[in-house]
Amino acid sequence: MIVALIMGRKGSQGFPGKNTHRILGRPLAYYPMRVAKECPEIDMTYLSTDDEYLMELASENGIEIIRRPPELCTNQALGEHVYVHAYSTAKEASGDKQIELVVLLMCNAATVTADIVSEGIRVLREHPEYDSAVSVSCYNMWSPLRARRIDADGLLRPFVPFETFGDPRDLNCDRDSQGDVWFADMGVSIIRPWCLERLDEGLLPQKWMGQKIYPLKQWGGLDVDYEWQFPQVEFWLKKHGLGHNE
Repeated sequence: MIVALIMGRKGSQGFPGKNTHRILGRPLAYYPMRVAKECPEIDMTYLSTDDEYLMELASENGIEIIRRPPELCTNQALGEHVYVHAYSTAKEASGDKQIELVVLLMCNAATVTADIVSEGIRVLREHPEYDSAVSVSCYNMWSPLRARRIDADGLLRPFVPFETFGDPRDLNCDRDSQGDVWFADMGVSIIRPWCLERLDEGLLPQKWMGQKIYPLKQWGGLDVDYEWQFPQVEFWLKKHGLGHNE
């Protein structure tokens, strides 16, 4: 069986209430919930949360609820540990049914479609050597070559030493100079169960993706942390025909 796990808690520092903020007539969290329900390969969907409103929304959409323990609801708790807890709960509930794949979604990541989830499932079934398939978006303007940090003297310095990219004399400020820069946009991660069972064997920073990660290419994907990101999500949803009048 294939299980979907959706993560979303009540607290948020960047934008309180982001998961329930309405966009195109629906709460943000509605969109990943709908994707899980519309993907034909997914057999069971769970929501891990401490938010009563999200629990109500999940129940309305036929999604099982996992009440997240308090220690996993803090700002210090890592998402990977939330997924491990939710997976353990889902595995226990599945009984004798073996979990083939786990689809990881986030309440604040609406830029995903059921089709891209199905594509990832197909890829993993065709390539047993892959650990996961994750949605990625190309953001060349955010190349690590352009990243800066503010040092103790209050001045900008390279975040990553320029030597990392080769001979600094050959570098330039063009956003495409390093080739395409792909970011895991948090829309979806489709993983094999062992990625959560042996979490510490995965690559940083999202260890739940394992080692051999297949890119599901899309555009404009992101998980919302700040209010100013909502116009991008609204644009993305409209472009994919996912408005409230669908």
